[in-house]
Amino acid sequence: MHNGVCITPLAGSRPDAGARRLIVQDLSPVTANRPNIFFVGLMGAGKTTVGRTVARRLNYPFFDSDHELEARCGVRIPIIFEHEGEAGFRDREAQVIAELTGRSGIVLATGGGAVLREVNRAALKANGTVVYLRASPHDLWLRTRHDRNRPLLQTEDPKGRLEALYAERDPLYREVADFIIETGKPTVAQLANMVLMQLEMAGFVFPPAEIVPESAEDGGPPAQDTHS
Repeated sequence: MHNGVCITPLAGSRPDAGARRLIVQDLSPVTANRPNIFFVGLMGAGKTTVGRTVARRLNYPFFDSDHELEARCGVRIPIIFEHEGEAGFRDREAQVIAELTGRSGIVLATGGGAVLREVNRAALKANGTVVYLRASPHDLWLRTRHDRNRPLLQTEDPKGRLEALYAERDPLYREVADFIIETGKPTVAQLANMVLMQLEMAGFVFPPAEIVPESAEDGGPPAQDTHS
């Protein structure tokens, strides 16, 4: 037990193998008054794929803040970075986060840098249950190293950049998180099950409709997700 987190090795792995699962015991009460589920984490952590799976299983509408931003602007995120810089992108992102977190009964995958602004962190904490999908910088690099649609990684040392982003953002993800789930080894279906289990244990009130069973497409590893 460390800082309220119980760390248990995955089945079949050695304690020092690095394949571990983090489950937050009681960081914040989860009640029917917070019906939204928000995913946070670095780019490539699996927020979109896991979030979409959880939403389908709960019959909740799913939103991805980066995808919403692109749809509203009519251009891809690298173009927004190119013309408006990161500050301009963050301004637009904050508007989308404010609008989406004001809804009720949704699953939202946020961009990797959404937690950088205090106003976004406050909106996430106040309006939903926050799940931090954590992955090591090395795992994230393996997942994103061939992706050219991530402006912050277009450097000579993308792995070093991910390590710096992790050092900067990990404390902020932990600040807003109700649960922290390790994404290193489990499949998408397993990660979704872990999220739903933690919600149920915390007293989350699920919608009246029956939970949709997992599908075959949930069996793979977490796919790449948001850009920022």
